[in-house]
Parts: sequence; structure tokens; C-alpha cells
Amino acid sequence: MCGIVGALLNRGQVLAGMIEGLRVLEYRGYDSSGVALAGSDGLAIAKCAGRLEALECHLEASPAPPARAGIGHTRWATHGPATDRNAHPHKDGTGRLALVHNGIIENYLELRAELAEQGHEFLSETDSEVCAHLIGRELELGGTLVEAVARALKLVRGYYAIAVLYAGDEPELVCARQGPPLCVGLARDGTWIGSDVLALIPHTRDVIYLEDGDLAELSTSGVVVRDATGALVERELQRVDWDVNDASKGSYAHHMQKEIHEQADVLARTAFHRLDEEHGDVRFDESGWSDAELSGVSRIKIVACGTAWHAGLVARYMIEGLARIPVEVEYASEFRYRQPLCEPGTLAVAISQSGETADTLAALRLAADLGARTACICNVAGSTMVREVQSHILTQAGPEIGVASTKAFVAQVVVAYMLAVRLGRAQGVIDAEQGRRLVRDLRLLRPGLERLLSDEMVQKIQAISQRHKGVKGFLFLGRGVNFPIALEGALKLKEISYMHAEGYAAGEMKHGPIAMIEAWMTSVVITGHGAMAEKVRSNIEQIRARGGPVIAVGADQASLNLADEAIEVPASSVWLSPILNVIPLQMLSYEIARMRGCDIDKPRNLAKSVTVE
Repeated sequence: MCGIVGALLNRGQVLAGMIEGLRVLEYRGYDSSGVALAGSDGLAIAKCAGRLEALECHLEASPAPPARAGIGHTRWATHGPATDRNAHPHKDGTGRLALVHNGIIENYLELRAELAEQGHEFLSETDSEVCAHLIGRELELGGTLVEAVARALKLVRGYYAIAVLYAGDEPELVCARQGPPLCVGLARDGTWIGSDVLALIPHTRDVIYLEDGDLAELSTSGVVVRDATGALVERELQRVDWDVNDASKGSYAHHMQKEIHEQADVLARTAFHRLDEEHGDVRFDESGWSDAELSGVSRIKIVACGTAWHAGLVARYMIEGLARIPVEVEYASEFRYRQPLCEPGTLAVAISQSGETADTLAALRLAADLGARTACICNVAGSTMVREVQSHILTQAGPEIGVASTKAFVAQVVVAYMLAVRLGRAQGVIDAEQGRRLVRDLRLLRPGLERLLSDEMVQKIQAISQRHKGVKGFLFLGRGVNFPIALEGALKLKEISYMHAEGYAAGEMKHGPIAMIEAWMTSVVITGHGAMAEKVRSNIEQIRARGGPVIAVGADQASLNLADEAIEVPASSVWLSPILNVIPLQMLSYEIARMRGCDIDKPRNLAKSVTVE
């Protein structure tokens, strides 16, 4: 959720690179920012509530001393409101040690009381400052900085990624991870740290991902890593393929707008090289998806949160409908706290854009403990989730910066479709001819996506958005495989426009939601396929009979003709219709939020990667 950057350089000044890194991490959601620099005169700290621009203005008015070592942070408030004093970095009592922290220290009140009795004075309401004083106390008791950090963390309960900077004769930088992500970049000018690899890309492509329990001591030429037992360990050096331009807005007004318009390319990157049209099958680059390995799968449990959970719901329809394997989709936050059962033959599949979602990781680990084979659908190659599972599939959507997920969701649904085909072929449920048809349908989808992203469609949705931006609220209705798309459409609108929106299975409309129908409550209805089409038309007629305006989205012309507003989507198979139908809903949410003046890429109270509970 929060962002961390830091560096220990062998030459040059660190501040500009840290500010650049913090700007890259703005997408994660934050309400204050700050930096600490270790120079020849000791420790200098600057921090401000609000956007990063406030910190830059402060540094312009009060220039920081030159330094080649520093740490920086963007905070998403947990303990105490978003104020200057609660912003990171935090100092210890000596003023020579500074700390930035992502996560939650669960026993901070006990530790704070203990430290206060020993004479420590606190300037903030945060759990993070307690950690700084704790490390400072241990350092005064003797030993090196890395030893003091190790002793202090043994007293801590909770989740953390921390970076600790000490301004001694020579600056020292130590970091540690237990839960939230943290990675180290090895560059020509020194060693960098970041909570997201995107913050490191401007400096290096050579990255080490720290694992839970790791403690890393940085130098200007590299890093020494110890595991939770204190033993020296070698962590794999990985090469990051993402381009720094992938994380820029380019000519678009917002990252979300750019990412919506990238989705035709995302489809191609994620799917086309994996399609075996000759044999009517899918060949994943990653291991673990052969006929032999999938033949014993008798049940699938999908665990996910938020938008990824909606992708999991779509996956359930696809896998059950095509591969005929029973699927359960669980909120990861609920799965981890009940007493679930995993039968023999269960494949537990986690879905996560970042691969660092705390609840999803915990649910996946629980499923493994219960005897399930584990897998994930993820967008980040070196993430914790990818490293921990037995098999994975990368979505290859590229960096997603907008907090409200768009292209990552579509990539997840595309992978779900391919997984359904692979499972069906592996278990003999789908024959070669049917497989060829399913694979061909997916390859032919790209022109339809490009039509939806045309200037003509943008203008149409802008006009509809203008007419509905001031309504009291929205109902999103869908049936079958498009029911989850109704949920996703409502979530997108809530996330970035702050308007009331609810998604429902259309068949449930008469069981309560119909009471909300009135002239100022807009219903967005996703049209159906086959027998479902007639059912959806009935929903539209019932809404209009009660004076409610209807926006119909889909390919069924009869349903579109009944509605007040119609967004026609190219025809496709029923299984691929969610990919097409979600695009106009993303665009509708974007345009309404833009017209209402909302901060689209950084919606209030939200974070891109939820790495704590």
C-alpha cells in the first residue's frame, strides 16, 4: 500500500532519484510523503501531508544537504491521521537513525508503553515511530546496525517492510521484510531498494526480491542477505523486462485511460503465443500445466480479492462450462478465517495483479497446508505469490498504474478462458475440433476490442456519461457468465467516481433491488446470449415500466432496442462476451469520474496493492 524507496550510492546525489521513485509509486495510494538523507552533517528529514508536490515545494524552499544515501516514503494512513508529524520517515531518540515502514506493528501499544517508561519521547501517533525507537534502543546496547535491527524485529509482531538509515561516519542502510514486498536493485551507481520494482527500473533491471524473514544490509557495491534464522543466503538475481515507458501516461490524460486503450494489445501479449490452433489446445510457457499434471484435478478453489475475485467468478463459469470441473470462488479474506476443507484432487488458484495481496497470500498458504496443489494467475514475475506456488500463469499485461484495475482484469479473464480450454483438453472433455473452435474464437477477438476502443465509441460513451453523471445511483445487472461483469462495472464506478452503484444477478432484481427503481436511478443491463437474452429483455421491460432509465450493453439487438441508451458490442461466443462487455463499463466509469472532477488514478482511501489486512 505505502511506497518505499532508498539508495546507498557510490557517487552522485540520491535525492532526485528518490523523488523520481516516489513519483512512480504514487499509484499505490498515499496521503503524505517524506525523505531522510544521511549526509556529512548527519540526518536531514523533510516530510509533508498531501501529495508529493507538497514535499517538492518544501524541498525547494528549504534545500536538503547533499547526500548519497537516503530513504523515502509515501504513506497510506493506518495509525493516526494524515499529518506532517505522522508522515514518514520517523527518527529514533538520538536523531541519527531514520525508518520508513509499510505494514502494521500489532503490538506497538505494548512496545510504546515500555519505551516511554524508559524515557523515549514520541512525536507521532504511528506504530512505525515505535519501531524506529526500538531499533535505536537496541543499537545503543551495542553491535552493528544490522544486529540491532535483527534484535528489535524479534520483539515485533505484525507485518512490515522497513528501511533503516543511519547517519554515522559512513551512512548505513538496512532493510527487512515480513509480509509487504521489498526488492533490491543492483546498479552501476550503487544499490537501490523499492517496495515495487517499478521504482527501480529507472536505475537498473537487475533485481533481488526479498523473501519473508529476510534482512538485507546494503553497500555501495551490493547487498548481503540473511534469512529469518540469521544465516547468509543467496537470493536469485532476476532481470526485469518491463520498459520504463510502460509506466508512463504517454499522450493520455490518465493512466487508467491509457490502460483501457491498451487492452487489445494485452489480449495479444497474454494469449496469442500460447494458442496451439493446429491441435485445438493452449500451451502455457510456465510449467505445471501438462495433461499428466492436470488429469488428477477434480475440484478447483479460487481465492482472490476485489476485481480479481470478479475474474475468479468469470473463471468459474468458464471452467465449469467448458472443462466440467466444479469450482468454488472464495473471498480470500473469508477463506483464511474460517475452517475450509480441501478434498484430495483440489487445485487452489489465487488470482492477483501484484502477487502481494496479503489476504490472498494467506488463503493460498492455508490451502497448501490443507493439502491442495497451489497455482496462481498473476501479472508480476518475481512476486511472492509466483515464487511460492507450485505452478503459475503470467498475464503479461505490463505495469498497471491506475488504482482501478482494467487491463489486468481483462488479462486475468483471458487466462481463465485459456485455462478452461487446457483443463478440458487435459481431461478429455474438449475434443480437438471443439478446442480448435474455442482457440480460434479467442484469436478473432482482437478486432472486436479495437472497435470498442475507437474514437466513435469514446464519443458515444462520453455523451451517455454526460446524461447520467448526475443521477442518484446505478444498478448493474447481468446473467450467467456476465453476472460478474455487472459486479465489476459497479465496482469501477464506485472506485473512481464515488457514486453509489450496486451489481446484481439480473434474476435477483425482483427480490429487492426493484424497489430502488425510479427516474433518478440508472440501470446498466448487460444483454444475454441464447435463452438468457429473453430473460434480460424481461428485466429491461420491468425497469422501464417503473420509470427507470436503462443503458443496455451487449450484442443482443432486441435488448438494445428496448433500452433508453444502447452500447452495442461486437458479437462473440458466450464465453468471450465478458471480455467485450466490460470495456464499455470501464469507459463509462472513467468518463463519469472525469466529468465529476475526480482524481481518477488515485481515488481517495484506496491503494493499488493491499499488502496488509
